[in-house]
Amino acid sequence: MTVLHRGAPPLPPGDTPARPHVSELRLSAFARHRGRTVPLGPFTVLSGPSGSGKSGVLKAFEALARLGGGAELAEVFPDPAAYVPEGARPDAQHRRGFRIGCTVEGPTGPVRLDLAVQAEPELRIVGERLTGTNVTYLETALRDPGRRDVQAAWHTAGSVPVTRGPLPDDLLGTALLPLRVAGRTEGQRQVLAAAEQVVVGLRSAFACAPDPARMRTPVTPHADRLLTGCDNLAAVLRRTRAECGTRHALLVAAARAGLAGPVVDVLAETTPDGAVRAVVDRGDGHRTPVERLADGELRYLALALVLLTGPRVLEVDAAAEIPEAYQTLTVLVDGLDRGLDRTQSTELAALAARMCARGHIRLIAAVGDASCADGAAREHGAAMVDLRP
Repeated sequence: MTVLHRGAPPLPPGDTPARPHVSELRLSAFARHRGRTVPLGPFTVLSGPSGSGKSGVLKAFEALARLGGGAELAEVFPDPAAYVPEGARPDAQHRRGFRIGCTVEGPTGPVRLDLAVQAEPELRIVGERLTGTNVTYLETALRDPGRRDVQAAWHTAGSVPVTRGPLPDDLLGTALLPLRVAGRTEGQRQVLAAAEQVVVGLRSAFACAPDPARMRTPVTPHADRLLTGCDNLAAVLRRTRAECGTRHALLVAAARAGLAGPVVDVLAETTPDGAVRAVVDRGDGHRTPVERLADGELRYLALALVLLTGPRVLEVDAAAEIPEAYQTLTVLVDGLDRGLDRTQSTELAALAARMCARGHIRLIAAVGDASCADGAAREHGAAMVDLRP
């Protein structure tokens, strides 16, 4: 794997070390990856040939994000055997599994989360470690395969160095610590701060996979938080156009650069049955419904909209108890340049780099051709990660 940090800018306005964010993914044994560490910057471009594991990196991040939000293991990994590394042999008890982890930077310093998951014969978490600099905040292990829990020990640093107790084997222990740790001792408060940092850093993630076929259908105007497939693009356009004229103007400028023909505005109009559909205003009274746009144009428009919005507009599981100013939205895109022509992919990468440099979002994007991000990387800084062996 080759990692190039090109022209990394100074810390952007509004993006302070106090904002928890994932700075590194570890795929110790996950799908096609073994012993892989992927550094993550504000704008990270994943490249490599088909089969190099770009989608696996995104899946690992999304899985940790969902577990951090409290999802059960079976919801996150409905086909767990698909993530067991090829050629992995079962042990004497016929068990096989996978291991992933991450580092989350924030006010408590770097905090590492590492997770070992048993995929066969039954899905369960068999080990979890939450560690900081010279301290282990939480450690769990499966002691009795016949029980549906793991034995956990978390940092106390009081009269008793650690506290022990059972945790469920289908939920992330780190996300459960606020329910188990009282926060009476300094050690307990350190544990809670570390757990909160990891959960906040993970939860505000949006996996974006625009589906042009579903974006062409009019939708109810009330569905105005953007779905993963961008099905409800029209309803979200109507909302964002009314809420922020500045960002809408940026969207129109992006559309003008990436859509064929003149573009005066991009908006939603109401259909006779009360639904809304997205249209491109061409000027002189001419409007083109988005269902007439090419697939690449629709994907380009949807991705530009995502880059110019935020967690209140996207369907993300943000930590509601934490002010938005202290959270960092991370967008995951598998195939940023898929179906786009050269102009569109270059314009989209440039927009992504500008928004990430401002601290508006963080973006992890897999691409088929990394050269589309070359200019944006030189100007704004990016982590270009080549996943070739």
